[in-house]
Amino acid sequence: MTYSEVLANARECIGKYCKACPVCNGVACKNQIPGPGAKGVGDTAIRNYNKWADIRVNMDTLCEGGTPDTHVELFGKTFAYPFFAGPVGAVNLHYSEAYTDMTYNDVLVRACAENGIAAFTGDGTNPTVMEMATKAIGAANGCGVPTIKPWNIDTIKEKMAEAKASGCFAVAMDVDAAGLPFLKNMTPPAGSKSVEELAEIVKLAERPFIVKGVMTVKGALKAKEAGAAAIVVSNHGGRVLDQCPATAEVLPEIAAALKDTGVKVLVDGGIRTGVDVFKALALGADGVLICRPFVTAVYGGGEEGVKCYIDKLAGELADTMQMCGAHSLAEITPDMVRI
Repeated sequence: MTYSEVLANARECIGKYCKACPVCNGVACKNQIPGPGAKGVGDTAIRNYNKWADIRVNMDTLCEGGTPDTHVELFGKTFAYPFFAGPVGAVNLHYSEAYTDMTYNDVLVRACAENGIAAFTGDGTNPTVMEMATKAIGAANGCGVPTIKPWNIDTIKEKMAEAKASGCFAVAMDVDAAGLPFLKNMTPPAGSKSVEELAEIVKLAERPFIVKGVMTVKGALKAKEAGAAAIVVSNHGGRVLDQCPATAEVLPEIAAALKDTGVKVLVDGGIRTGVDVFKALALGADGVLICRPFVTAVYGGGEEGVKCYIDKLAGELADTMQMCGAHSLAEITPDMVRI
């Protein structure tokens, strides 16, 4: 199966909102929610994509030859590539009934684990979403990251217990989901977390905890103070706040602030190719998350579609490394890109 075939198949069953575009840049779906679009005028998702595209890579083939090593270690686990599938929730609402959150996560987690990476899984108001996601991770020997919404503490404790029972190697929370409508007006309250509240949640995890949704140096330092093992520089794909800066714009300063602290830095938002992955690593990220294209891959080809997209990214990353003189991820440096 080719990637073009994956996209063509997806267009037949992905629903009326997503267009399974050849380039997933946020333009065709724009401010359309439900759907894969962004909040308000929809410019944050578009800006995410455009800012990565604006960065150029510096070619240098005057170096030793050899096959690039794309392996990365995260929390004691080695992965074939420095990219991961991002969490998606309510796929039947935003895409189509061809998959539910439960069947989607089952396919995604298994396919990612079999192809050398890990999937972050989503969460939702339906408790079976987390239940089935963690079952899929358990079946993959813990190769997955359950991502819990910033609910009230009682709900978090329930979902954290399910996450830990899966044997997952890490747990995440997308704190930027505080901007989602269904989290508002809950009793007890859900949404934004203080450093003290986040620290309590980090302790509950009893394993590396990843804070997803950090867009400022101040936020990154708060996550570190709370005990986070990693952060994801993310604006939730533009879905929770209009007029945000792109993740590529804020990544370098956040990565610099966390350098030598032991806190890993991941990033998402508009990253679509292996070349984009290279750019993110050059700007200081330890790895990246990619979200929407994995939805298209699942809808367009199930496990085979996911493998096809992973292979595409891997080939593009290795080729870029080779053409820029990097034999390993550690050799990817800021001077290999032009901002």
